Amino acid sequence: MRHRYECPMRWADLDPLGHVNNVVYVDYLQEARVDLLRAHGRPTATAGLVEGLVVVRHDVAYLQPLHFRFRPVLIDCWVTEVRAATFTMAYEVYDEDPAAPEGRTVYVRATTVLTPYVFSEERPRRLTPEERATLAALHEEPAPVAASEPTPARVTDLGHYPVRVRFSDVDVFGHVNNVKYFEYLQEARIVLMSRLWDDLPAAVRRPAVVVAQTEVDYRRPILFREEPYDSWSWFSHVGRTSAVVESEIRDGDDVLARARVVLVFVDETSQRPAAPEPTIRQRLVAFASA
Repeated sequence: MRHRYECPMRWADLDPLGHVNNVVYVDYLQEARVDLLRAHGRPTATAGLVEGLVVVRHDVAYLQPLHFRFRPVLIDCWVTEVRAATFTMAYEVYDEDPAAPEGRTVYVRATTVLTPYVFSEERPRRLTPEERATLAALHEEPAPVAASEPTPARVTDLGHYPVRVRFSDVDVFGHVNNVKYFEYLQEARIVLMSRLWDDLPAAVRRPAVVVAQTEVDYRRPILFREEPYDSWSWFSHVGRTSAVVESEIRDGDDVLARARVVLVFVDETSQRPAAPEPTIRQRLVAFASA
């Protein structure tokens, strides 16, 4: 059974291209997830799923750009897997469109792996029978998904970015909210690309880039503190019109989060995939193979 949430949009959700920013979709998913658990859970049996969950992994595929309007965007969410201490939710962010395939225009498809968490003891816990029964009522078989293989981390000055946690990044449990990781990764990615073509000749056009897919594994909580965490990013693949950036956020040798982001170069006028200028691609290939 799928749960539908009508998600309000805000002008501040947009990026410089006039699209909803890739980070904001993760906020939309979080709102839909909380609405589902509040609507279908019983307060005495499933309050822990609303108030005590942490995200283990996000997989987000961006299919079409979403532009601002005053009406809400629709989000369907449901459960695809229930295990002893984790469960997986799937989502579609869409508009109803009778002229489109399946009667809808889909902007994003995503999944989230979550675990119940005992915040007073900083540990995950098993799902209770009542929680499992609630989640089972929302179950739908998942579509097969091909898993990607991470590449070895690359630590370079060019790919380093200090992650400074703001007080507003932290949730009521003292952890950095899962959505904020996407912001940190976006900031690190923008800094890396800026460094790669900072000294390009004025005649070389800087490419426009959109995010096609993001995968984030959450290993350990990030906490508020004065000193920054370290983020390291590198290009693991460079194609004709796309590239893959992988990243880690670390505290010393401890990996707190690992990410893989597929970027697509686009023509700003047509908004269609387009190969970047040869000078741009050469620098990406050189950095990826260094």
